[in-house]
Amino acid sequence: MRYLDRIQPLALLALRVTLGSIMVAHGSHKGYGHMHEYAGYIASLGLPAWLGYVSALTEFLGGILLLLGLFTRCAAFAVFINLAVAISRVHWKHGLLGAGGYEFPLALGTIAFALICFGGGAISLDAIRGGRGGGGSSQRSSAR
Repeated sequence: MRYLDRIQPLALLALRVTLGSIMVAHGSHKGYGHMHEYAGYIASLGLPAWLGYVSALTEFLGGILLLLGLFTRCAAFAVFINLAVAISRVHWKHGLLGAGGYEFPLALGTIAFALICFGGGAISLDAIRGGRGGGGSSQRSSAR
């Protein structure tokens, strides 16, 4: 099963591209023309309205950073927190599989958690710039 170790960078790339694309799509919808409505919705949940702006920015910019593999762990952490709040404040009451349930945000949060743990991998700007967000280089060399 050693050959599976060699394709880990592709798996991390797939996780980053999937999560980043979804976050950019969700964030851009909120950011372009609906920011005030979203902030009002966040306020209706009992949270400060300014967190709506933070949430939309986290989704959009965090998604871009994930797509690039730049500051992957930080971006994934911000997205993870955003999704945890969404699950607890919006989706939890609908159950796992109900309409508006937490199945999808839970899956995205799990991807974000994996990226926090493993970093962006070898196919990322983190790896190119030599940052610690690239993940795995010291582990691979010590495992051989």
